[in-house]
Amino acid sequence: VQLQASGGGSVQAGDSLRLSCVASRRIYSSGIMGWFRQAPGKEREFVAAIRWGSGRTYYEDSIKGRFTISKDGAENTVYLQMNSLKPEDTAVYYCATGATLPPSSYWGQGTLVTVSS
Repeated sequence: VQLQASGGGSVQAGDSLRLSCVASRRIYSSGIMGWFRQAPGKEREFVAAIRWGSGRTYYEDSIKGRFTISKDGAENTVYLQMNSLKPEDTAVYYCATGATLPPSSYWGQGTLVTVSS
């Protein structure tokens, strides 16, 4: 499966962005899709994931209450709504899918989010 992420950009602190990730084929109900991010000079870290069948969601602690992951099964698309963005949210955001948590079998190309203070 190929993943195409989009929606990144440059915003001010407190602004919102919505990232999208489209899969090239149907995601099976047993699958999981998620988002990761990699800030400059840091390792890639898990952000959020969603189980395709049940819709159960998982979040990294630092973004709980600000980011929301959701899906559109008909469009094979996962979203990451990011509100109240902070400069420390600046990173390249990647989507991924797989059968386990966190998902890591297939990766998208990344989309850059830059938050200025």
